Amino acid sequence: MFYKTVFFLFLTLYFTTHASESEPESDRDKTQEQTEQKDFNVDLGGAIRFNYGWKDYSADSNGSFDFELFRIDLKADYKRWFFDAQYRWYKDFDTIHHAFLGYNINETQQISAGVLQVPMGIEPYASHSFWFGGTYYLGLEDDYDLGVAWRKVFDQSQLHIAYFSESEYRADEYGRYSFDVAAVGDNRTKEDGQLNGRFQYSLTPRHTIGLSGQLGEIKNTKTNVSGRHWAIGAHYDGHINQWNLQAQTIKYRYQNKAGLGTDNYRLNLAAFMLPFEIATEAWVTSLNAARTFEINNRAIDSITCYNNTTLTAPSDQAGLADSIQNVTGCLFVKGGLYTYVDWIAGKNMWFAGGPGVGINDGDTGWHSRLNINFGYFF
Repeated sequence: MFYKTVFFLFLTLYFTTHASESEPESDRDKTQEQTEQKDFNVDLGGAIRFNYGWKDYSADSNGSFDFELFRIDLKADYKRWFFDAQYRWYKDFDTIHHAFLGYNINETQQISAGVLQVPMGIEPYASHSFWFGGTYYLGLEDDYDLGVAWRKVFDQSQLHIAYFSESEYRADEYGRYSFDVAAVGDNRTKEDGQLNGRFQYSLTPRHTIGLSGQLGEIKNTKTNVSGRHWAIGAHYDGHINQWNLQAQTIKYRYQNKAGLGTDNYRLNLAAFMLPFEIATEAWVTSLNAARTFEINNRAIDSITCYNNTTLTAPSDQAGLADSIQNVTGCLFVKGGLYTYVDWIAGKNMWFAGGPGVGINDGDTGWHSRLNINFGYFF
């Protein structure tokens, strides 16, 4: 991971130190250079976060407090070109979050290429909490892959189409932010091309409905067997005064084949250094509500409280079972200081005491955890 860290820091240093350099040879050249400088903008930011967690399924009755994240954000634009990247350092690994170069074709169209957010479901997130929704752990929310995307904005709608050649890292690299198909043991399955499309229509400026679709392949590089996967979803994202209401349903399916290692109706995913299993087919339904309170005093600017619920209902096969994630919490904001206080209740749910998502390995009951994450964004 060291070479990636050095490369990103070098890129950051280069852009920030070369943004304002100019040595014009004449007044005309000087004027042109000054104009170009006005067209060229660089924004460098980042965040540092810490985390406290307590789990009812852990032997540590006092919970644990630890460093969670340091990240660097770099944005730059020159005339119609733009660049956006983010790199993250966690306690146990470091990883790219996103990095892409784009071009504004005109006022309503743009194209971008690199490690991009996959257009699927509610944009940008189908959730409000630090823990995202259950779709995140299935690779159907805030997922980033390597590809190219085109976006077209109309009067009341927009169309987003993208093609991804593969995930942002190899299938056997688990130190990543996005949840992707993983190669585990003798099962060497990976993502092998994927087409996404999302259409959104604004009923009013504050109420949006949308349809999403995904079609791709996975491939076992050991057996050389390929299989298809697809997903289709519909969503609503609405704002009523200080309320935000979200509703979304997605049906996804990965082909079941012995050569893919999915004949047991399970598939390996991985992120945050941990591989795990999900059901190869399920309906995923999310219902979220959030209310923002503007405080604007010396201690707090705003508080947003929310309840986010996701049900993953797999197909009726042996070894599978429903998974539920419910997150109730509040986000406290003061300037660049953000604090999430979340109570996570999970039934047979990954990262909440469960073995995976949609699978049945014996304990399919409820477990809970308290999570407090606070950090400064600059």
